[in-house]
Amino acid sequence: MPRRIRPQTGPADDALIGQAIERASRETYTTTPPRTLQGQINYLLRKLGTARAVAAEIGVTADSVNRYRRGARKHPPSHVQSRIDEAVRSRWQPRVQERARRRAAQQTGMTVEFRATFGYTAPIGTTDEARERLLTLHLPAPWASRLLDAQYGRTTESPNEVLAQAALDLYFQERGTRARRLDVEITGIDYIAARF
Repeated sequence: MPRRIRPQTGPADDALIGQAIERASRETYTTTPPRTLQGQINYLLRKLGTARAVAAEIGVTADSVNRYRRGARKHPPSHVQSRIDEAVRSRWQPRVQERARRRAAQQTGMTVEFRATFGYTAPIGTTDEARERLLTLHLPAPWASRLLDAQYGRTTESPNEVLAQAALDLYFQERGTRARRLDVEITGIDYIAARF
């Protein structure tokens, strides 16, 4: 009888999984977001309403926002530019992002690449030492749906639990065709990327 993966992780792993899902959904836009600084600032002004709101979002003063908007200042510090990029991408085409998540949950699934430490409990004569592995899994629609439901709080499972169970089923046991008595433990995720 197959045993479940027992994730030994905290909220940090769930947060990493959530960030990977959000990045994946932001890359599904149908038109590219503004690339110039002025275009990005003007877009944020349309979305947030005031220079003060944009300034609070990106961590600068309202005067700096106005200078960026007018073109008086064309090269913000790199950390400010990355905040501007992030603020634009998080608001760009929200309906397209939601449609991509829905399509992944119902039809296409999603691909998740992650590096975590796996420990094993296996029959005598096999290794049980924990080691770091990099896995790339294509989650079919049912698994993608479970992961997205867990991410958005629509189930009692955590995203890490769903990902751990998917790794056991799809990678280690190959959908029940091998390693039926294997018990796998995920002790931490240090890298994760997702793609719809």
